[in-house]
Amino acid sequence: MTRPITAGVDGTEESLAALAWAAREAVRRDRPLHVVHAWHPQHHEVSAAADRETQRTWVRDATDQAVSPVTERHPELTVTTDVVEGHAAEALLAAAAESELLALGSRGHGPVVGFLLGSVGQQVIAEARRPVVLVRAGDRAAAEAAGRDVVVGQQGDPEDSAAALRFAFETAAARRAALLAVRAWTLPPVFAYSPGSMRLLDDAGGLEPYEKEALAEALGPWRERFPDVPVTEHIEMGSAGQVLLSVAARAQLMVVGRRAHRTAVGARIGSVAHGVLHHAPCPVAVVPHD
Repeated sequence: MTRPITAGVDGTEESLAALAWAAREAVRRDRPLHVVHAWHPQHHEVSAAADRETQRTWVRDATDQAVSPVTERHPELTVTTDVVEGHAAEALLAAAAESELLALGSRGHGPVVGFLLGSVGQQVIAEARRPVVLVRAGDRAAAEAAGRDVVVGQQGDPEDSAAALRFAFETAAARRAALLAVRAWTLPPVFAYSPGSMRLLDDAGGLEPYEKEALAEALGPWRERFPDVPVTEHIEMGSAGQVLLSVAARAQLMVVGRRAHRTAVGARIGSVAHGVLHHAPCPVAVVPHD
């Protein structure tokens, strides 16, 4: 079965940008595009005189109107739509499970252009089994022009970041783009607070060679699988979120891994993904660990 690229729409400018992004990605990956609009019957004054079926017709017409520019721009693209009555997060999670990826719109906030995640977006990102890409309203196809990298964050052991690296390499290959692989590192507490350990660390040449080796090991299998993707390695001391954001200006897409954290009030994404989602100026793909 060929998994589609799916976009969640709700009539907002942000979701229309996500739809346009998803259509371009579907064309690049030679996959169908699936469009989902989840809705609840409304009972305010505007809709008081309309029954459920009438409201459903309104939603479907609005969805068709949103999709029309996409089909005109990409006549070769196979497009399906689904108007789902029910909880938005549940509908989007179900769609994501059957998709290659799910694209959602997200609002910019404050003086820093970034992403404002509502409860639906947070739940979908935290629980989706497939990659979720957040796209802001200002996103344009020109931002994917040659010269900008697909940036991916690599942390931990190779298996910890395998899913994010696979997605990043696949995306870079489909776009004929270069890949910038970023690994941030910090001093373990034993080195930070022990002068003796610091001297031993200095004698060994510091931790950076070990971090370079770890990044090279994680990238190795993917470089072999995607030999035509140019790769640059970036090693920097600092928090992972800050280091990724320091190179965000050169990114056409930023890819981060996600291991969901379960709490008493549900799943939560990690601090790195959370920080990048709120402050990166480009679309951000959050990829769940395998």
